[in-house]
Amino acid sequence: MGQACGCIQVEQSKVVIREHFGKYDAVLEPGCHCMPWCLGYKVSGKLSLRVQQLDIKCETKTKDNVFVNVVASIQYRALAEKAADAYYKLSNTKAQIQAYVFDVIRASVPKLSLDAAFEQKNEIAKAVEDELEKAMSAYGFEIVQTLIVDIEPDTHVKKAMNEINAAARQRVAASEKAEGVKILQIKRAEGEAESKYLSGIGIARQRQAIVDGLRDSVLGFSENVPGTSAKDVLDMVLLTQYFDTMKEIGASSKSSSVFIPHGPGAVRDIASQIRGGLLQGNSANQRFSGCMETCVPANENNLRRKENTLSH
Repeated sequence: MGQACGCIQVEQSKVVIREHFGKYDAVLEPGCHCMPWCLGYKVSGKLSLRVQQLDIKCETKTKDNVFVNVVASIQYRALAEKAADAYYKLSNTKAQIQAYVFDVIRASVPKLSLDAAFEQKNEIAKAVEDELEKAMSAYGFEIVQTLIVDIEPDTHVKKAMNEINAAARQRVAASEKAEGVKILQIKRAEGEAESKYLSGIGIARQRQAIVDGLRDSVLGFSENVPGTSAKDVLDMVLLTQYFDTMKEIGASSKSSSVFIPHGPGAVRDIASQIRGGLLQGNSANQRFSGCMETCVPANENNLRRKENTLSH
């Protein structure tokens, strides 16, 4: 209806290319414009000024001969002041952009190893953006943003990389586990050493307390009961300990059978054996001392006789 009346409406974010008898005449911005078709004016086409996105998938290989698919996203838009160039100079904008992206990616990625390609995605995107900006500005297009979205190696390469990573992590885990076992064993050994040390101190204190108690008992009993000697008190203490030991052996459910001579004279026999050993030791010492006293003067007399004989 508008064209029949000689008027057209241009929508927002779009421009219209107007021609006069087939020749470029003007760029019509959003709004209402006069279009006297009877005088040879017509609309040649429309051009969007919105930002558009083009996703490109490029296959190439890295420096270490691994084939990868590089996925790039190019965001671009036509410039309103250069709408005529954008409309007339390029017949296929997307194909033109794709050709430049392929050229830059296939020139940049082969210089990098696979790991370096992943690490330097931003540098690759910057190289693509600079090249596109130089080339597409002459055609009335602005490159808004260039993104390297993904780098996809071959499936077998990805599996191998995952296995390498898993093996490295398992090695670290095994090392940490071994270190933990080592620390546990060291701490257990330190604990056992400390336990034995404290146990030894406890046993030494226990024995010292027993000796002190026996001494106090002997002295106290001798003082309180006239006419008793230390020997009598010691025999009584040995008898008491003997019966305590028998009681402990009988009360313990886990103890094995023990056969020992039992009787009221058992303690007396033990004490007699101890005293006999002590007396024999004292007797031997006395005999040795007497022998020394007898032998030394005899030897001295013999030496004197020899000296007198030699002098005569």
